[in-house]
Amino acid sequence: MSRNDAAPGTVTAPPGRIRRLLSLLYVQCLIGVFAGAAVGWLWPSFGADLKPLGDGFISLVRMMIAPVIFCTVVHGIASMGNARAVGRVSLKALIYFEVLTTVAMVIGLVVVNLVQPGVGLHVEVSTLSTEGLPPEATQSHESVAAFVLSTIPDTLISAMTGHEILPVLLVSVLFGFGLNAAGEAGAGITQGIEKLSKVLFTLIRWIMRLAPIGSFGSMAFTIGNYGLDTLRHLFLLVGSFWLTALFFVLIVLGTVMRINGLRLLPFLRYIKEELLIVLGTSSSEPVLPRMMAKLQHAGASKPVVGITLPAGYSFNLDGTAIYLTMGSVFLAQALGIDLSLTQQLSMLAVMLLTSKGAAGVTGSGFIALAATLSAVPHVPVAALALIFGVDRFMSEARALTSVVGNGVATLAVAKWEGELDEDRARAVLRGEIPYTSGPEADHSPAPHADPAPGEKAGDADVKEAAGTDRAPVPAVG
Repeated sequence: MSRNDAAPGTVTAPPGRIRRLLSLLYVQCLIGVFAGAAVGWLWPSFGADLKPLGDGFISLVRMMIAPVIFCTVVHGIASMGNARAVGRVSLKALIYFEVLTTVAMVIGLVVVNLVQPGVGLHVEVSTLSTEGLPPEATQSHESVAAFVLSTIPDTLISAMTGHEILPVLLVSVLFGFGLNAAGEAGAGITQGIEKLSKVLFTLIRWIMRLAPIGSFGSMAFTIGNYGLDTLRHLFLLVGSFWLTALFFVLIVLGTVMRINGLRLLPFLRYIKEELLIVLGTSSSEPVLPRMMAKLQHAGASKPVVGITLPAGYSFNLDGTAIYLTMGSVFLAQALGIDLSLTQQLSMLAVMLLTSKGAAGVTGSGFIALAATLSAVPHVPVAALALIFGVDRFMSEARALTSVVGNGVATLAVAKWEGELDEDRARAVLRGEIPYTSGPEADHSPAPHADPAPGEKAGDADVKEAAGTDRAPVPAVG
C-alpha cells in the first residue's frame, strides 16, 4: 500500500523526515540504550559478553581527553593574557564547587535519614566479606598530602599518558602561563595549539559516531550481568537515590540557572545528546570534549570553559556527593548501627575530601565510598558487598547529575566573570542558534536568524566579530 493509499485518519511520516530523525546522534543513542537493555534482559549471557563494546568506546574517548584539555586550557590562558584573571576564575570555581558539593551531601543525608531504606534489613556483620569486591575498594587510601602530591606528574609528558585530570590541568596551567611570559616567542606556539585543537575536535567528532554502539554494549552488559532481579532487592535505595538526584538537578541547579538569568530545562534539551551518551555508558568522561565545545557555543568564553569544566570533573561531582552520604548511612542502617548526628557530620567532612579527584568513570563513586568507610570507624568496608550488585544502576544517576552540575557551574562562573554572552546563551538555549555538526562548523549565528528582542539586525554579527575570546570552536558531533 502506497503512502497515498493509507487508511483514512492515519498519519504517515515522510521518508525523508524519518531518515533525518535517525541521523541524529541522540536518537541513535536512545535506540542503542533500549536495544542494549532488551538484549541484556532476553539473553543475559550474550549481553554480559558485549561489555567490550562500551569499554572500547570509552577508551577511545579517554585517549583524547588529556590533549583536548591541554590545548583548550593552554590556549584559553594564553588568550586571556592576565594571570590575575585566571586565578580569579579558578578561585570562584573552587568556592562554587565546595558550596554545591556540600549542599548535595546535606540533601542526601536528609533524604536517607527520612526514607531510611536500610532499616529492617538486619544484616549480620559476621556474614559480610570483601571477597568479590574490586581490588581498589579494599586497598588503603591516600592521605591529604599524598592526594596533593599525586597531582604533580613525574614528567611533563607523563601527565598526558595517565588517566587523571588534575595532573593534566596543572601542566596545562603552567604551560599557558609560560607562553604568556614568553611574549613574542610564545605567540607562534599558541597559534599552533589552536590549530591542533581543531584537529583533535575533528577526531572526537568521528569517534562520537560510535556512541550508539558504546551505549548498546554498556547497557546490555549492565542488564545482562546484574539483572533486574538484583535491582528489585534494593529498590528503595536505588529509587530514593534517583529521586534525590532529580530533586538536586531541578531545584538546586535550576535555582542557580535562574539566579544567572538562564533556565535549566532549555539547557537540558541543549545537552540531550550528551545526557543519553552518559546514560548508556554510565560515565561522564566521554562527553567532556563535547561539553566544552557546546558551552563555548552557548557564549561562555574559552578560558573560563577550559579552566572550570575540567576542574569540575575532579572537584564538582554532585552525583557522587549525594551517593556517598546516602550509601554510607544506608549501610549503617542495614547493619543496625545507629549513627549520631555528630558521627554523620564527621563522615560528611571526610567525604568532602574523598569525593575529590574521582574522575567521571564508571565505578569511581563506589571506590570513593570505600575510601570514606576506610577513613572512619563507624561502618566496616565489607558492608560494601550489600550494594555492589546495584551500584551500576546508581552510576548512571551519579554521572548524569555531575554532567549537568558541571555545565551549570561553567555558565555560572562565566556570568560572574563577565565572560558570558547572555544574549547568545539565551538564543542558543531557545534553539535559535543551533549547534551544527561538521568539520567546518563555525558556531556563528544563522545569517537569517531573527534578532533577539531589542537587538537590531546585524548586532549579533558585530558582537561575534568583536568577541575574540568567544572564537568559534569545531563541532564534535
